[in-house]
Amino acid sequence: MIKFQSLLRQYWPTVALFAFLLASWQLAVSVGEIREYLLPSPVAVWSALWHGDTAWLQHLWVTSLEIIGAFFLAAGLGIGLGVAIAWSPLIANALVPFLVFVNTLPKVAIAPLFLIWMGYGIFPNMLMGALIGFFPVVINTAVGLSQVEPDMLDLGRVFNAPKWKIFVKIRIPNALPYILSALKITATAAVVGAIVGEFVASQKGLGYVIVTTQSSMNTSVAFAALIWISVVGLVLYGAVVLAAKLWAPWAEGID
Repeated sequence: MIKFQSLLRQYWPTVALFAFLLASWQLAVSVGEIREYLLPSPVAVWSALWHGDTAWLQHLWVTSLEIIGAFFLAAGLGIGLGVAIAWSPLIANALVPFLVFVNTLPKVAIAPLFLIWMGYGIFPNMLMGALIGFFPVVINTAVGLSQVEPDMLDLGRVFNAPKWKIFVKIRIPNALPYILSALKITATAAVVGAIVGEFVASQKGLGYVIVTTQSSMNTSVAFAALIWISVVGLVLYGAVVLAAKLWAPWAEGID
């Protein structure tokens, strides 16, 4: 009961804001007599979420796989590159300019190349999501591994600890809050990347649903797809926040 009251105190402003926005939306559509193909009412969107001819479970499954795969690809690649950059100044000098160059490329322009190279499917959209989401993980990992208290490093040297053990025992625990903070960004970036990939080339997925509604002007289904996309993104973000609380509870304030 106490925990429920604490959650209520914490989240009631968010709930109140959403309720106000939904009520305003419904009122604007009803009073303004806005046509449904321009702006459907919340009631129509809610109906589209659960009814109609759209195979929501199939599309939701495909998009969820793409987003989760993109997240783990970005996390693994980003942490690996961040460790390499922090490990060797030579590697850092070689990699950092290249990574900045890759990050500045317009991702929408790269998506058609993925279609040419790999065709349709889930994996190209995973790669697109990973490409958008990996850079913050690289930078935060490298920064977290580098910004260690000198006294801690001196302590490791006093005990003649090898470089790899200093990394494992001192640098990685220090970098953990930075990595988890970057993963929160990557959780949302992976959603964007996967949907961009589906917009360019897909035959299934929530992005594909949005694209196909353009010809039929079925805007309520497009809004419903957006809601499902947000739900997947929120669940992934919540999982990262939970992991941060479990693995690095001392770093709640680092973002």
